[in-house]
Amino acid sequence: MITVALAGKPNAGKSTFYTAATMADVDVANYPFTTIDPNRGVTYVRTECPCLSREERCGNENCRAGKRYVPVELLDVAGLVPGAHEGKGLGNQFLDALTDADVIVNVVDAAGATNAEGEPVEPGTHDPLEDVDFIEEEMDLWLTGIVGDNWEGVERKSRSPDFDIEEALTDLLTGVGATEADVTAVLRDLEYPADPIQWTDDHREALARAIRRRTKPFVVVANKADVAADGTIDRIREGTDKPVIPTTADGELGLRRAAEAGLVAYDPGDDEFEIIGDVSTGQREGLDAIRAVMAEIGGTGVQTALNVAVYDVLDRVTVYPVQDGSKWTDGTGTVLPDAFLLPTGATPPDLAYAVHTDIGEGYLHAVDARSNRRIGEDHELTEGDVIRIVSTN
Repeated sequence: MITVALAGKPNAGKSTFYTAATMADVDVANYPFTTIDPNRGVTYVRTECPCLSREERCGNENCRAGKRYVPVELLDVAGLVPGAHEGKGLGNQFLDALTDADVIVNVVDAAGATNAEGEPVEPGTHDPLEDVDFIEEEMDLWLTGIVGDNWEGVERKSRSPDFDIEEALTDLLTGVGATEADVTAVLRDLEYPADPIQWTDDHREALARAIRRRTKPFVVVANKADVAADGTIDRIREGTDKPVIPTTADGELGLRRAAEAGLVAYDPGDDEFEIIGDVSTGQREGLDAIRAVMAEIGGTGVQTALNVAVYDVLDRVTVYPVQDGSKWTDGTGTVLPDAFLLPTGATPPDLAYAVHTDIGEGYLHAVDARSNRRIGEDHELTEGDVIRIVSTN
């Protein structure tokens, strides 16, 4: 399962975002390091369900009238502060927690109401732009330290006659989520000595930064957009090359709780909602305030941020394996039972292995269930494909 990690300084709204996205109970408080141990939960990215092309909706528990929700893991890491890579604010512990993340969502307090250390200040007195890049910088320097601390082992291996630098660096970097393909791709674009003994601190830092960029891409969430000063979101967008999503995590949490209570009709990712229950004057005023923000930023931003992280930054497509190609069901008759998030360019054998190793090893061929036509092994799967895998296992 894909892992999306929430990072940022304390008090930026990470735990509120996490609670809204997972509806899990976590500590949310107005002081630094409310979260010590990472919270892990399941959230969902949203896409169009293939059942929209059929006469009846599929009825899958993860489909709401054609809105398909595909599970991903969400990790809420404790707040990071400048100097985290040196251990400040339990920084090394918190950075370690990001190791397994596929993509990092950097939650920034767009209202400028928390200083660099995550302490509350008057709104607008801290520049949110200062918080956009520092998490990346801390991660880069943290990884540089790991590479430096373990470089002696690479130098020892280099004395072997069959030494392979790509293999040695893969061994070193596997622990931080890099693969052999990652290392190969990064080294292709770097200039470095063939002999590890001749590497300088600059070489090691360049390696660490390149590996981090490849294995831990970023999305910026401009949280508290409802109380941010005019022009702040635009300034943040102009100040970074990362996707920037204006968000109100408080608004999303309020809507999800109202939906659970039967007060509103709302599905995560909708850009509007309907009041369907009896609400007090205060509740209506609060909901109207959320509605105004949603009209301005196109929803609450929480679902958008998750979708951008997975579909845009990680470049994933949703593919649906079925056993019955005509009914789009599994062996028990469940319509469109599973959805897999595969890298763009994935093929039917890739889907077979994603379903189960045995299915992949016994792969014979695949059928596009929409057209009922057999497709080749090198056929690139696309968003919303419904595929029947034929396997000996």
